[in-house]
Amino acid sequence: MIITLLIIILFVAAIFVFMQQPVFGKKLMGQRLKEIKKLPNYKKSFQNISYTPSISEDTNIWKVLYEFMFKSSKRAKPLQKLPSIKTDLLNLNKDENVLVWFGHSSYFLQIDGKRFLVDPVLSGSASPVSFTNKSFVGSDIYTTNDIPEIDYLFISHDHYDHLDYITIKKLQPKIKKIITGIGVAEHLLLWGYKREQIIEKNWNDKETLEPGFSIAVVSARHFSGRSFKRNSSLWISLVLQTPTMKLFLGGDSGYDKHFKEAGEQYGPFDLAILECGQYNKGWKYIHMMPEETVQAAIDLKAKKLLPVHWAKFKLANHSWDEPIIRVTKEAKEKSLLIATPMIGEAVHLNTQQQFSDWWTTMQ
Repeated sequence: MIITLLIIILFVAAIFVFMQQPVFGKKLMGQRLKEIKKLPNYKKSFQNISYTPSISEDTNIWKVLYEFMFKSSKRAKPLQKLPSIKTDLLNLNKDENVLVWFGHSSYFLQIDGKRFLVDPVLSGSASPVSFTNKSFVGSDIYTTNDIPEIDYLFISHDHYDHLDYITIKKLQPKIKKIITGIGVAEHLLLWGYKREQIIEKNWNDKETLEPGFSIAVVSARHFSGRSFKRNSSLWISLVLQTPTMKLFLGGDSGYDKHFKEAGEQYGPFDLAILECGQYNKGWKYIHMMPEETVQAAIDLKAKKLLPVHWAKFKLANHSWDEPIIRVTKEAKEKSLLIATPMIGEAVHLNTQQQFSDWWTTMQ
Protein backbone atom coordinates (compact mmCIF):
# COMPACT_ATOMS: atom_id res chain seq x y z
CA MET A 1 0.00 0.00 0.00
CA ILE A 2 2.79 2.43 0.97
CA ILE A 3 4.79 1.54 -2.15
CA THR A 4 1.73 2.13 -4.37
CA LEU A 5 1.11 5.48 -2.70
CA LEU A 6 4.75 6.50 -3.19
CA ILE A 7 4.60 5.54 -6.86
CA ILE A 8 1.47 7.65 -7.33
CA ILE A 9 3.06 10.62 -5.54
CA LEU A 10 6.23 10.35 -7.66
CA PHE A 11 4.18 10.07 -10.84
CA VAL A 12 2.13 13.17 -9.99
CA ALA A 13 5.29 15.06 -9.03
CA ALA A 14 6.95 14.08 -12.30
CA ILE A 15 3.97 15.37 -14.28
CA PHE A 16 4.01 18.62 -12.30
CA VAL A 17 7.71 19.17 -12.97
CA PHE A 18 7.29 18.29 -16.67
CA MET A 19 4.44 20.79 -17.03
CA GLN A 20 6.63 23.64 -15.78
CA GLN A 21 8.50 23.75 -19.08
CA PRO A 22 8.07 27.03 -21.01
CA VAL A 23 6.65 25.19 -24.03
CA PHE A 24 3.34 24.88 -22.13
CA GLY A 25 3.08 28.64 -21.79
CA LYS A 26 1.56 30.55 -18.91
CA LYS A 27 -2.03 30.79 -17.71
CA LEU A 28 -3.87 33.99 -16.89
CA MET A 29 -3.50 35.11 -13.30
CA GLY A 30 -4.00 38.06 -10.96
CA GLN A 31 -5.32 41.41 -12.12
CA ARG A 32 -5.27 40.43 -15.79
CA LEU A 33 -7.56 37.46 -15.08
CA LYS A 34 -9.91 39.69 -13.08
CA GLU A 35 -10.20 42.05 -16.06
CA ILE A 36 -10.89 39.22 -18.51
CA LYS A 37 -13.58 37.68 -16.29
CA LYS A 38 -15.65 40.82 -17.02
CA LEU A 39 -15.76 40.14 -20.76
CA PRO A 40 -19.15 39.02 -22.17
CA ASN A 41 -17.65 35.92 -23.87
CA TYR A 42 -15.89 34.73 -20.68
CA LYS A 43 -17.82 32.55 -18.21
CA LYS A 44 -15.32 30.56 -16.14
CA SER A 45 -13.49 30.32 -19.48
CA PHE A 46 -13.94 31.72 -22.99
CA GLN A 47 -17.12 30.48 -24.68
CA ASN A 48 -18.21 30.00 -28.27
CA ILE A 49 -21.23 31.95 -29.46
CA SER A 50 -23.12 28.77 -30.42
CA TYR A 51 -23.30 25.61 -28.33
CA THR A 52 -20.09 23.77 -29.25
CA PRO A 53 -19.33 20.41 -27.65
CA SER A 54 -15.83 19.15 -28.38
CA ILE A 55 -17.25 15.70 -29.17
CA SER A 56 -20.49 15.32 -31.13
CA GLU A 57 -23.57 13.86 -29.47
CA ASP A 58 -23.58 10.58 -31.42
CA THR A 59 -20.20 9.41 -30.11
CA ASN A 60 -17.94 9.67 -27.05
CA ILE A 61 -14.31 10.44 -26.26
CA TRP A 62 -13.35 6.77 -25.84
CA LYS A 63 -14.74 5.80 -29.23
CA VAL A 64 -13.00 8.76 -30.86
CA LEU A 65 -9.67 7.85 -29.24
CA TYR A 66 -10.02 4.20 -30.25
CA GLU A 67 -10.76 5.11 -33.86
CA PHE A 68 -7.88 7.59 -33.94
CA MET A 69 -5.38 5.06 -32.59
CA PHE A 70 -6.52 1.94 -34.45
CA LYS A 71 -8.70 2.88 -37.43
CA SER A 72 -6.81 5.59 -39.26
CA SER A 73 -6.58 5.39 -43.04
CA LYS A 74 -3.58 3.46 -44.37
CA ARG A 75 -2.83 6.64 -46.32
CA ALA A 76 -3.15 8.99 -43.35
CA LYS A 77 0.46 9.96 -44.13
CA PRO A 78 1.93 10.26 -47.63
CA LEU A 79 4.06 7.27 -48.61
CA GLN A 80 6.64 9.41 -50.36
CA LYS A 81 8.22 12.83 -50.03
CA LEU A 82 5.92 15.77 -50.68
CA PRO A 83 6.84 17.89 -53.71
CA SER A 84 7.60 21.55 -53.11
CA ILE A 85 8.90 24.76 -54.66
CA LYS A 86 11.05 26.93 -52.42
CA THR A 87 10.42 30.62 -52.98
CA ASP A 88 13.22 32.89 -51.75
CA LEU A 89 11.43 35.05 -49.18
CA LEU A 90 14.52 37.01 -48.24
CA ASN A 91 14.91 38.48 -51.72
CA LEU A 92 11.33 39.08 -52.82
CA ASN A 93 10.56 42.28 -54.67
CA LYS A 94 8.83 44.47 -52.06
CA ASP A 95 6.37 45.68 -54.70
CA GLU A 96 5.08 42.15 -55.29
CA ASN A 97 1.88 40.96 -53.60
CA VAL A 98 2.49 37.30 -52.85
CA LEU A 99 1.51 34.46 -50.50
CA VAL A 100 3.68 31.44 -49.69
CA TRP A 101 2.16 28.47 -47.85
CA PHE A 102 4.39 26.37 -45.56
CA GLY A 103 1.90 23.51 -45.12
CA HIS A 104 -0.85 23.12 -42.53
CA SER A 105 -1.96 26.61 -41.39
CA SER A 106 1.38 28.41 -41.68
CA TYR A 107 1.93 30.98 -44.42
CA PHE A 108 3.74 34.18 -45.37
CA LEU A 109 2.06 37.21 -46.91
CA GLN A 110 3.62 40.24 -48.57
CA ILE A 111 1.00 42.83 -49.48
CA ASP A 112 1.43 46.50 -50.36
CA GLY A 113 4.99 46.50 -49.03
CA LYS A 114 4.20 44.92 -45.64
CA ARG A 115 5.11 41.42 -44.52
CA PHE A 116 2.77 39.21 -42.50
CA LEU A 117 3.34 35.76 -41.02
CA VAL A 118 0.48 33.51 -39.89
CA ASP A 119 0.62 30.65 -37.35
CA PRO A 120 4.19 29.56 -38.19
CA VAL A 121 5.14 25.99 -37.18
CA LEU A 122 8.61 25.32 -38.57
CA SER A 123 10.07 23.01 -35.91
CA GLY A 124 9.02 19.71 -37.50
CA SER A 125 6.44 18.85 -34.85
CA ALA A 126 3.00 20.02 -33.71
CA SER A 127 3.45 18.92 -30.12
CA PRO A 128 5.15 19.90 -26.85
CA VAL A 129 7.09 16.64 -27.23
CA SER A 130 9.19 16.79 -30.39
CA PHE A 131 9.02 13.09 -31.29
CA THR A 132 5.21 13.12 -31.60
CA ASN A 133 2.99 14.68 -34.29
CA LYS A 134 5.94 14.83 -36.66
CA SER A 135 5.56 16.67 -39.95
CA PHE A 136 5.32 14.79 -43.24
CA VAL A 137 8.55 14.16 -45.13
CA GLY A 138 9.14 17.02 -47.55
CA SER A 139 6.90 19.52 -45.77
CA ASP A 140 9.67 21.25 -43.82
CA ILE A 141 11.52 23.07 -46.59
CA TYR A 142 11.55 26.34 -44.60
CA THR A 143 13.31 27.16 -41.34
CA THR A 144 13.26 30.37 -39.34
CA ASN A 145 16.47 31.38 -41.15
CA ASP A 146 14.44 31.65 -44.36
CA ILE A 147 11.98 34.14 -42.87
CA PRO A 148 12.61 37.88 -43.44
CA GLU A 149 11.78 40.63 -40.98
CA ILE A 150 8.04 40.48 -40.26
CA ASP A 151 5.88 43.56 -39.74
CA TYR A 152 2.93 41.65 -38.28
CA LEU A 153 2.76 38.10 -36.91
CA PHE A 154 -0.79 36.74 -36.56
CA ILE A 155 -1.48 33.92 -34.07
CA SER A 156 -5.05 32.62 -34.38
CA HIS A 157 -4.99 30.57 -31.14
CA ASP A 158 -2.61 28.75 -28.84
CA HIS A 159 -2.80 25.11 -30.00
CA TYR A 160 0.55 23.52 -30.79
CA ASP A 161 -0.15 23.25 -34.51
CA HIS A 162 -0.61 27.05 -34.62
CA LEU A 163 1.58 28.42 -31.85
CA ASP A 164 4.95 26.66 -31.86
CA TYR A 165 7.29 27.53 -29.01
CA ILE A 166 10.53 26.71 -30.86
CA THR A 167 9.56 28.66 -33.97
CA ILE A 168 8.28 31.69 -32.06
CA LYS A 169 11.42 31.86 -29.91
CA LYS A 170 13.75 31.69 -32.92
CA LEU A 171 11.74 34.30 -34.82
CA GLN A 172 11.78 36.82 -31.97
CA PRO A 173 14.50 39.14 -33.41
CA LYS A 174 12.54 39.37 -36.69
CA ILE A 175 9.07 40.20 -35.32
CA LYS A 176 7.91 43.79 -34.98
CA LYS A 177 4.28 43.33 -33.87
CA ILE A 178 2.03 40.38 -32.97
CA ILE A 179 -1.75 40.26 -33.42
CA THR A 180 -3.58 37.63 -31.39
CA GLY A 181 -6.55 36.86 -29.17
CA ILE A 182 -6.91 37.76 -25.51
CA GLY A 183 -4.87 35.54 -23.20
CA VAL A 184 -2.28 34.39 -25.75
CA ALA A 185 -0.02 37.26 -24.69
CA GLU A 186 0.72 35.42 -21.42
CA HIS A 187 2.62 32.76 -23.39
CA LEU A 188 4.45 35.32 -25.50
CA LEU A 189 5.53 37.39 -22.50
CA LEU A 190 6.90 34.27 -20.82
CA TRP A 191 8.88 33.53 -23.98
CA GLY A 192 10.57 36.93 -24.04
CA TYR A 193 8.33 39.19 -26.12
CA LYS A 194 7.47 42.66 -24.83
CA ARG A 195 3.97 43.85 -23.99
CA GLU A 196 4.26 46.77 -26.43
CA GLN A 197 4.87 44.31 -29.28
CA ILE A 198 1.53 42.55 -28.74
CA ILE A 199 -1.84 43.65 -30.10
CA GLU A 200 -4.25 41.50 -28.08
CA LYS A 201 -7.90 41.66 -29.15
CA ASN A 202 -11.38 40.30 -28.46
CA TRP A 203 -14.03 39.39 -31.03
CA ASN A 204 -15.51 42.46 -32.75
CA ASP A 205 -12.50 44.64 -31.97
CA LYS A 206 -11.00 46.78 -34.73
CA GLU A 207 -7.69 48.58 -35.02
CA THR A 208 -5.78 50.66 -37.54
CA LEU A 209 -2.26 49.25 -37.75
CA GLU A 210 -0.87 52.12 -39.82
CA PRO A 211 -2.17 54.26 -42.69
CA GLY A 212 -3.97 51.99 -45.16
CA PHE A 213 -3.71 48.86 -43.00
CA SER A 214 -6.37 47.80 -40.52
CA ILE A 215 -7.74 44.68 -38.85
CA ALA A 216 -11.08 43.52 -37.55
CA VAL A 217 -11.18 40.53 -35.20
CA VAL A 218 -14.10 38.18 -35.75
CA SER A 219 -15.31 35.10 -33.92
CA ALA A 220 -14.47 31.50 -34.73
CA ARG A 221 -16.01 28.24 -33.45
CA HIS A 222 -13.20 26.35 -31.81
CA PHE A 223 -11.35 26.13 -28.47
CA SER A 224 -7.88 26.71 -27.01
CA GLY A 225 -5.42 25.27 -24.51
CA ARG A 226 -1.85 24.05 -24.10
CA SER A 227 -2.29 21.97 -20.94
CA PHE A 228 -5.13 20.36 -19.03
CA LYS A 229 -7.32 23.47 -18.80
CA ARG A 230 -9.12 24.57 -21.94
CA ASN A 231 -10.27 27.96 -23.18
CA SER A 232 -8.11 30.22 -21.01
CA SER A 233 -7.23 32.21 -24.13
CA LEU A 234 -9.29 33.26 -27.13
CA TRP A 235 -9.42 31.77 -30.65
CA ILE A 236 -9.97 34.30 -33.43
CA SER A 237 -10.22 34.96 -37.15
CA LEU A 238 -8.97 38.15 -38.75
CA VAL A 239 -10.15 40.53 -41.43
CA LEU A 240 -7.07 42.16 -42.94
CA GLN A 241 -7.57 45.33 -44.99
CA THR A 242 -4.61 46.72 -46.91
CA PRO A 243 -4.54 49.65 -49.36
CA THR A 244 -5.41 47.33 -52.26
CA MET A 245 -6.78 44.06 -50.84
CA LYS A 246 -9.10 42.56 -48.24
CA LEU A 247 -8.37 39.08 -46.86
CA PHE A 248 -10.07 36.74 -44.40
CA LEU A 249 -7.52 34.84 -42.28
CA GLY A 250 -9.56 32.07 -40.77
CA GLY A 251 -7.56 30.11 -38.21
CA ASP A 252 -9.47 27.03 -36.99
CA SER A 253 -13.25 26.92 -36.86
CA GLY A 254 -16.23 24.69 -37.17
CA TYR A 255 -18.94 25.83 -39.58
CA ASP A 256 -21.57 28.20 -38.23
CA LYS A 257 -23.45 31.43 -38.92
CA HIS A 258 -20.43 33.61 -38.09
CA PHE A 259 -19.05 33.21 -41.62
CA LYS A 260 -22.18 34.65 -43.19
CA GLU A 261 -22.25 37.43 -40.61
CA ALA A 262 -18.63 38.32 -41.39
CA GLY A 263 -19.39 38.26 -45.11
CA GLU A 264 -22.31 40.62 -44.67
CA GLN A 265 -20.35 43.00 -42.45
CA TYR A 266 -16.92 42.95 -44.13
CA GLY A 267 -17.22 41.18 -47.49
CA PRO A 268 -16.56 40.75 -50.28
CA PHE A 269 -13.04 39.38 -49.80
CA ASP A 270 -10.32 39.05 -52.41
CA LEU A 271 -9.17 35.85 -50.70
CA ALA A 272 -10.42 33.67 -47.84
CA ILE A 273 -7.87 31.37 -46.19
CA LEU A 274 -9.80 28.64 -44.40
CA GLU A 275 -9.13 25.27 -42.79
CA CYS A 276 -10.17 22.14 -44.69
CA GLY A 277 -8.32 19.26 -43.03
CA GLN A 278 -8.00 17.28 -39.78
CA TYR A 279 -11.75 16.79 -39.56
CA ASN A 280 -13.88 13.95 -38.22
CA LYS A 281 -17.62 13.55 -37.72
CA GLY A 282 -16.79 12.99 -34.05
CA TRP A 283 -15.59 16.60 -33.70
CA LYS A 284 -17.71 18.22 -36.40
CA TYR A 285 -18.44 21.31 -34.31
CA ILE A 286 -14.83 22.48 -34.01
CA HIS A 287 -13.44 21.63 -37.48
CA MET A 288 -15.15 21.97 -40.85
CA MET A 289 -15.66 19.26 -43.40
CA PRO A 290 -14.19 20.26 -46.81
CA GLU A 291 -17.64 20.92 -48.28
CA GLU A 292 -18.36 23.27 -45.38
CA THR A 293 -15.10 25.09 -46.12
CA VAL A 294 -16.40 25.92 -49.59
CA GLN A 295 -19.73 27.06 -48.15
CA ALA A 296 -17.91 29.22 -45.59
CA ALA A 297 -15.99 30.93 -48.42
CA ILE A 298 -19.27 31.54 -50.26
CA ASP A 299 -20.82 32.92 -47.06
CA LEU A 300 -17.86 35.27 -46.75
CA LYS A 301 -18.40 36.47 -50.35
CA ALA A 302 -14.84 35.48 -51.17
CA LYS A 303 -13.61 35.73 -54.74
CA LYS A 304 -11.10 32.96 -54.13
CA LEU A 305 -10.42 30.28 -51.51
CA LEU A 306 -7.06 29.01 -50.24
CA PRO A 307 -7.65 25.79 -48.24
CA VAL A 308 -5.14 25.17 -45.43
CA HIS A 309 -4.79 22.97 -42.31
CA TRP A 310 -3.67 19.94 -44.36
CA ALA A 311 -0.54 18.37 -45.95
CA LYS A 312 1.80 18.58 -42.97
CA PHE A 313 0.53 16.75 -39.87
CA LYS A 314 -1.65 13.73 -39.19
CA LEU A 315 -4.21 14.99 -36.69
CA ALA A 316 -7.21 12.99 -37.93
CA ASN A 317 -8.09 9.59 -39.43
CA HIS A 318 -8.67 10.56 -43.06
CA SER A 319 -6.21 10.04 -45.92
CA TRP A 320 -3.68 12.86 -46.11
CA ASP A 321 -5.00 14.03 -49.51
CA GLU A 322 -8.72 13.54 -48.87
CA PRO A 323 -9.22 17.19 -47.79
CA ILE A 324 -7.87 18.65 -51.03
CA ILE A 325 -9.71 16.11 -53.20
CA ARG A 326 -13.04 16.89 -51.53
CA VAL A 327 -12.60 20.66 -51.32
CA THR A 328 -11.53 21.06 -54.97
CA LYS A 329 -14.46 18.91 -56.13
CA GLU A 330 -16.92 20.99 -54.12
CA ALA A 331 -15.36 24.28 -55.25
CA LYS A 332 -15.70 23.23 -58.89
CA GLU A 333 -19.33 22.27 -58.39
CA LYS A 334 -20.04 25.63 -56.71
CA SER A 335 -18.00 27.63 -59.31
CA LEU A 336 -15.65 29.00 -56.65
CA LEU A 337 -12.08 29.88 -57.61
CA ILE A 338 -9.58 27.92 -55.52
CA ALA A 339 -5.80 28.22 -55.06
CA THR A 340 -3.96 24.93 -54.50
CA PRO A 341 -0.23 25.69 -54.38
CA MET A 342 2.50 23.26 -53.44
CA ILE A 343 4.28 24.00 -50.21
CA GLY A 344 6.59 26.94 -50.90
CA GLU A 345 5.05 27.85 -54.27
CA ALA A 346 4.43 31.57 -54.71
CA VAL A 347 0.78 32.56 -55.01
CA HIS A 348 0.66 35.83 -56.93
CA LEU A 349 -2.26 37.71 -55.45
CA ASN A 350 -2.86 40.09 -58.35
CA THR A 351 -3.05 37.50 -61.13
CA GLN A 352 -5.33 34.64 -62.17
CA GLN A 353 -2.86 31.86 -61.54
CA GLN A 354 -3.19 28.22 -62.59
CA PHE A 355 -2.07 25.50 -60.16
CA SER A 356 -1.34 21.85 -60.80
CA ASP A 357 -3.18 19.00 -59.08
CA TRP A 358 0.18 18.08 -57.56
CA TRP A 359 -1.28 15.70 -54.94
CA THR A 360 -2.39 13.34 -57.70
CA THR A 361 1.26 12.46 -58.39
CA MET A 362 1.59 11.02 -54.87
CA GLN A 363 0.94 7.44 -53.84
